[in-house]
Amino acid sequence: MDQRKFLAIGIATALLIGVLAVFFASGAPDGLESTALMIQGQKSLTGSAPADAEIHPAPEGKFSYSAPMPGYTLGGRFGPLGGIIAIAFGTFLAIALVLGTTKLVRYWRQAGRTKPEQ
Repeated sequence: MDQRKFLAIGIATALLIGVLAVFFASGAPDGLESTALMIQGQKSLTGSAPADAEIHPAPEGKFSYSAPMPGYTLGGRFGPLGGIIAIAFGTFLAIALVLGTTKLVRYWRQAGRTKPEQ
């Protein structure tokens, strides 16, 4: 199998998984998103701290962020189609970053080999 065919199959597979994931994804925040909500004070852990726990005050400044496509959507009006478009865009962006980085590394390696002898 040549490289172009392998790459095309990989891209198609990534897009298929991404598109199908939109319909199976949970609406409840978990993982990194849940941690960010806890840090921002929008969510708290349940249960009380042990009596001998070290409690540190919250830092003075809090951070905030704005995701380019929050919740893997393009807004509520697009519904699942917005999620599909966001996933497809993200997949192509990730592939472009990997291919671009690969080309840069190849260029630097080749440039290092062709230096004139001193």
